[in-house]
Parts: sequence; structure tokens; C-alpha cells
Amino acid sequence: MPGAVTFEASPDTRARRMTLALAIYTGVTLLLIACASRETWLVHTRYNHFALLAEAWLKGRLDLGGPPPEYAGGNDFASYGGRWFVVFPPFPSVLLLPLVALAGGAAHVPDGLFFLLLAGLAPALLFLALEKLRRRVESRRSELENVILACLFCVGSVYFFCSLQGTVWYAAHVVGAVLMAGYLLFALGAERPLLAGACLALGFATRTPLLLAAPLFVLEAVRETGIAAPRGAPLIARYDARRLLKLLGWFALPIALGLAFSLWHNAARFDSAFEPGYRYLSIAWAHRIAKWGLFDYHYLAKNLGVALTSLPWLPAGDGPVQVNAHGLALWITTPMYLWLVVARRWTALSRELLLCVALVALPTLFYQNTGWVQFGYRFSNDYAPLLFLLLAIVGPPLRGGFMVAAALAVVVNFFGALTFGRPEHARFYVIEPTQKVLYQPD
Repeated sequence: MPGAVTFEASPDTRARRMTLALAIYTGVTLLLIACASRETWLVHTRYNHFALLAEAWLKGRLDLGGPPPEYAGGNDFASYGGRWFVVFPPFPSVLLLPLVALAGGAAHVPDGLFFLLLAGLAPALLFLALEKLRRRVESRRSELENVILACLFCVGSVYFFCSLQGTVWYAAHVVGAVLMAGYLLFALGAERPLLAGACLALGFATRTPLLLAAPLFVLEAVRETGIAAPRGAPLIARYDARRLLKLLGWFALPIALGLAFSLWHNAARFDSAFEPGYRYLSIAWAHRIAKWGLFDYHYLAKNLGVALTSLPWLPAGDGPVQVNAHGLALWITTPMYLWLVVARRWTALSRELLLCVALVALPTLFYQNTGWVQFGYRFSNDYAPLLFLLLAIVGPPLRGGFMVAAALAVVVNFFGALTFGRPEHARFYVIEPTQKVLYQPD
């Protein structure tokens, strides 16, 4: 009809994409603020390890300068050489450093609010990456579909409940997801090698497994530098070697610097460049780390069980539905992932993304901890942005059964966001301190 305007008819400009990304950030942030507990605004979290580490830096120390504060209950601090350390990768502390300095100490910084306000960047950046797929004709999604997928990443996955926690473990997932989404945006088409490498280096300094997504940029660079060559030409003649080496060099530079800093940081704290300090944690299950190590095949079955088969508990008598603190299976919290299992239209890029999903997921599947305590399998935040790009490329149209699954995911994750970690809703969660109970007892 003359004069009719559709969503797709609008000009596809950078300004429009940035406006929509800003709208997604704003909408997500307002939603998270509405769902957050009152304490988020007023006080620091109980486990504000990143703020404590920033405070130690401001005092010129790598250790805390004394025992951890009593309110933290000694939870996940390392003791070595008579000193106490925060062993989690430190980049989130860098982000908090100015706030801690201005506030005069970690105890005066509402760290949970800071990470909540940061959380909306991940779906916003993911939208820009999805739009880049559309512009490169790697995806058939419309602009509106990309908006929906970006929003579903937040409210239809375990990213939702993690964004509201603010404590050290979940804060790292928020920062890691932002950096992974940024990495995807810059790595697609090998377009921004230095920025892609910087995002991945900082991702490694936030969530160590993120570094294993590096093959995406490498493979994209190889694809982008391919040139026409006679049949039977040597492999090297099929690529613009000079351009390829330049792309890989700029990409590798920040990663090499990040790895060098990490090795120095380890050696300065624990007298070994390859010792991150986790085995010095004062935790109840330190014995299993001493026996099996941080990563071992011994943990694989348990982690697969949680990630793939953990269901809500239906009490035999009266009472509410309950969630084991090991968390719900991925297909319960985000059933849209099931469509990736039956996808048939695989492209070169989708195979690259799938490879990176497998590589990033692998360390946590062999890790000594399932992610306990959690509403859903929180380690999936490391590779969820990759999975949503896969859904854009090989997933079904956003209608019918897929949208029913998406609606269920939103309902499930709203429940988790509004109940997890809140004392008034503790009846919905089963926290068994030995961590040995995975499934509902008989």
C-alpha cells in the first residue's frame, strides 16, 4: 500500500543499528532494575571479592593484607604463605577500581548494582553481531528477529538470574558474556583483529575458558584472505599470506600481552607462573581437588548429568516445586537449544561457531565444580552468545514450536531471576552441602 512503512523498510544504517542496540541495553537494564532486590541498591554483596581485590591494589598489594572480611564467611579465598588472596581472574576488579577509589573502600561500593548496569551490554552487542551476520548474508534473519534473539539471550537463558546476583561468580559471567559478545562482533569477517584480540584477552582475564574461542577469528581470517588460484596450486598460493599474517599478528598481540600478565601475576602471588591458586582455596571440598586435581575425567559424568539431565524436583507430599542447587539442565532453562540438535543447514561459519562452543565448554565439563550453587547451568554463559549466533544461522523461523519454547524459557528464567538467592524464596531450592546429591532421593 502507498505510504505503508514496515520494520524492514527502514534504512539499514550504522546509526539505526546503534540506536536499536542502545534501546536493547536500556530495556534490559530497566527490566533488571525492576527485578533486582532492594539490597542491590543499598549495600555491597556478601561476596564482593572483585571489589576487595581492587581495594588491595589501591593499597599496593596483591594479597588482601589480612584475613577476608567476616561477612564473606571465608568463601572462596586462597591462603598461601600466611597471606590471603582472591584467585578469580582479575579483570572485573579493574572495572571496579575507579569506584572503589572514589568510594574509599570496597565496603562502600554496591558492586551488585555495578554489574547489573553492565549486564545489558551483552544483549546489545549480541544484536550488533547478529546484524553483522545479516549484512554479510550469513543469516536470513530480519532485523526484528535479531532484536528478539538478542532479548531472548537475556530473559530466555541463565544469563538472566546471573545478572541479578552481583556476587563474584555471577559477576564474572556478566563481564565474560559482554566480552564474548564483543569478540563475536569484531571477529566476524576478521574485521577488527586488534579489538577481537583485546576482547578475548580480557575475556581470558575474566573467564579463562573464553580464550578457547580463538579459532573463530583464525578461521575467519583464513576465509577472508582466500584468493583465486590455479588448480593444483600450493596451499600457500591460495591465500593472501601477507594480509593473513597481518590479521593474525594484530589479533595475537593483546592475547600474548594478556597471557604474559597472567603468568607474571601467578608467579608474583604463588611463586609459580602456572599456579593460579585454586588449590589453595579454603573450601570444604579441597580434598577432591587434592585427589583428582581441578580438571579430570572423574568429574565429567557429574557435569554432564547436571548440564543435560537435571530436572526440577516434584515433592512427594505437599510443597512447592524445588530446584537442586546444582541447577537445571540447559534444555529446561533454554529449550530453544534443542533446535540446534536437529539443524540441517550447516555453513562454514556455523561449523566454526560449533567448534568454538565445544572448545569453550570442554574445560568446565572436566572441572571439579558443577557451578553449585545455581538456578541453571551457569557455565553455559561462556558459550551462550555463540549458541545464539548458531540459532540465527541454522535455527528455525521464529514462529510455532520455537516461539512456544522461547515463551517457556522466559517463564522459567523469570522464576529463577525472581527467586534465586533470595532468603524469602529459599523453599524453592535444595542446597545439600556435601554436593553429592544430584537427583531427587527416593
